[in-house]
Amino acid sequence: MFKSGVGFLALFGLGWWLLGSSAFGGLMRQLLIAVGCAVMVGLMFAARRFLPSSAGGPLPVGRRRRFNQINGLQWLLIIAIAVVCRHVGEPVLVPPLVAVVVGLHFLPLAAVFEQPRLRIPAALMIASGAAGMTVWLTNGPDETVRLVVGLLSALSLWGTAVWTVAGAASAAGQGAGDEGSGGA
Repeated sequence: MFKSGVGFLALFGLGWWLLGSSAFGGLMRQLLIAVGCAVMVGLMFAARRFLPSSAGGPLPVGRRRRFNQINGLQWLLIIAIAVVCRHVGEPVLVPPLVAVVVGLHFLPLAAVFEQPRLRIPAALMIASGAAGMTVWLTNGPDETVRLVVGLLSALSLWGTAVWTVAGAASAAGQGAGDEGSGGA
């Protein structure tokens, strides 16, 4: 489940969802948190059910090194963003800028994992960050920035997780259909 990336997409999607839901209060926020947790758990169960246990498998040493470099750089940039935004008194910019960094990190990962489809969440995460920046630049409230970036980012990551699971389930279904139709 984590080797295929679905577990990470589900968990980080929940993190973004929680950020977006912070724009609400009371019962609405509690409901959104429950929905987010249910989606994450549902994705985890779906991955466990439909993805083969070998999905993703261990990376060769060179790819593992590149993966670690990409993620290390991503986390360094995220820390730098948080420090600089806090220092200049604009912490509201952290989520949109982090979304852009996360989106950009998917681009080299597409090559590392030989998964060109990772360009889709890359574009969606970058667009999420750009949307949040647009809200901020037009003097939108901080809550709206968090809502836009958080929910769009969560839906982007969860959508990618669903796409991964659905592709595996479809391939498994086609494989079972091929086996059944091959023997007469």
